[in-house]
Amino acid sequence: MPMARFAAVLMLLAAACAQLPEKPCPVCPPAKPAPERAQYLETSFASLPGWNAAQLEPSLRAFMAGCARPGSALSNACLVASIIEPGGEAAARQFFESYFVPYALSSSETGDSGLITGYYEPIVRGSRTRSDVNRYPIYGVPDDLLVVDLATVAPETRNVRLRGRVDGRRIVPYYSRSEIDARPEALRAPIIGWGADPVELFFLQVQGSGQLELETGERVRLSYGDQNGHPYRSLGRYLVERGEMTLDQASMQGIKAWAAANPQKLQEALNQNPSYVFFRESSDARGPSGALGVPLLAEYGLAVDRRYVPLGAPVYLATTYPLSDTPLERLMAAHDTGGAIRGIVRADFFWGTGAEAGVSAGRMRQQGRMWLLWPRGEAPPRVD
Repeated sequence: MPMARFAAVLMLLAAACAQLPEKPCPVCPPAKPAPERAQYLETSFASLPGWNAAQLEPSLRAFMAGCARPGSALSNACLVASIIEPGGEAAARQFFESYFVPYALSSSETGDSGLITGYYEPIVRGSRTRSDVNRYPIYGVPDDLLVVDLATVAPETRNVRLRGRVDGRRIVPYYSRSEIDARPEALRAPIIGWGADPVELFFLQVQGSGQLELETGERVRLSYGDQNGHPYRSLGRYLVERGEMTLDQASMQGIKAWAAANPQKLQEALNQNPSYVFFRESSDARGPSGALGVPLLAEYGLAVDRRYVPLGAPVYLATTYPLSDTPLERLMAAHDTGGAIRGIVRADFFWGTGAEAGVSAGRMRQQGRMWLLWPRGEAPPRVD
């Protein structure tokens, strides 16, 4: 039976599940506890910490990058932004204050404060062909990976996508990380390149994009392609729970040091995160692309939970620099998402490309507050 037909059958079964909620259904999303409720509390720009001192012209350029694919509510603001001359700080401030209203984000579970982490675009050394040194594959999107969007049959699941594969006459979950690493011959995926360090490749997947630096010095940009459908589990949290390290040691740098000292425990630890990311090659020299499909601007791009913060929207962030009490207050552009970015007041700060950005990203685990800037005259995108 063709895969397209299998996908259609899966959607029909999901529709049947929606009509019979009292019956268990193996293809429906598992029952979840009541989600946290979001509040959008209208406020003033004067109440935003550090707003009067913020440099807004770079924020305007970041916002405009997302206008290549604007949402309908942002279209008019994008049109106005397009006629502002580059370099005009006063014009940028007038634009944001005239066309937007700030809404403080608040959660029924965590209040107005939440976790702010960092991410970056790593550069991984490797090769196009396998060798004794470079022997760990970087996979493209598998040919047999099925992705089913349930929104057409159940609108309330608009952010739910099922991933699986065909096994005979059955649709089954796609291979987990442990299955992929144990039986690579079963994976029907192209291999983009090969790396020397499984831990570096693991963090390449956690970041969601990166660059492969070949022996010639040439670099191949790797963009997020897809994911195997398994939930993301934190390797750092697992190591803390097992007593392998303390919470303050559970940074990217700390985990890499632990892996180097404990090679015999490494594969078991990596397998605790069943999620697996596949890549695509990108020829865009401007930078890595986020979920919005536009290049991320270093220190102005933000990954958010798109259930609560629309992609493309400006978001004012008030947090602190990594391992510091120094305020980091900046107007960001919501251009990306992430498997671990779940929640209303939750974000991932994009630090840029390379080792220096990686140091900041790996150490960032701060508390922060967020304000959604939404066009005047438009209702907030979601009110529970």
